[in-house]
Amino acid sequence: MTSSTSFAVGTDGLTRCFWCAADPIYVRYHDTEWGFPVHDDRHLFEKITLEGFQSGLSWLTILRKRENFRAAFDDFDIEKIARYSSRTVTRLLKDAGIVRHRGKIESTINNARRCADLIDAEGSLARFAWQFEPAPKSRPRKLTWAVLRTMSSTPESTALSKALKQRGWTFVGPTTMYAFMQAMGLVNDHLHGCDVRVHAEAARTARPGRA
Repeated sequence: MTSSTSFAVGTDGLTRCFWCAADPIYVRYHDTEWGFPVHDDRHLFEKITLEGFQSGLSWLTILRKRENFRAAFDDFDIEKIARYSSRTVTRLLKDAGIVRHRGKIESTINNARRCADLIDAEGSLARFAWQFEPAPKSRPRKLTWAVLRTMSSTPESTALSKALKQRGWTFVGPTTMYAFMQAMGLVNDHLHGCDVRVHAEAARTARPGRA
């Protein structure tokens, strides 16, 4: 893909990363969520969960089902999910609004329990996850599509994956964790030339606790 096709220009005149052009839902997600910093534990847990469900599917497929997932999983309330039983698994496997995959559903329950333990130990999921934010000097000076294609995982996403697996989490491989880091603003992977990049970076710079 050449630089000229790495972007999509919307009817509003904004230049965006090309991958969001397929659907208005995707455009909204790109413009208002992807790459913007998140420090809310419930939102972070939701994203880890949905990234696990996305494995083998497109993210747009999951995004279109996100409200169904929120309804099915008690709006990703960590404590509630940690108390789910085998009967809940049976109910969820009958829910056509979500991805009905037993392993991923059971992983969500396991991860909620592990997340509750992590919060007890670390204070919050956000505090733990943001320790893995890459140092600015380790990031590409200019992020192009060609560069981004080489970054399906990074040393930081590998370290985050390893740390979670050591705590008993599942469906948290290095590639999944890099997608999580991209979405939650631990990195800003809007391409240079995307009009949203500057807004995501401003939000990252202005976030609480940023020096």
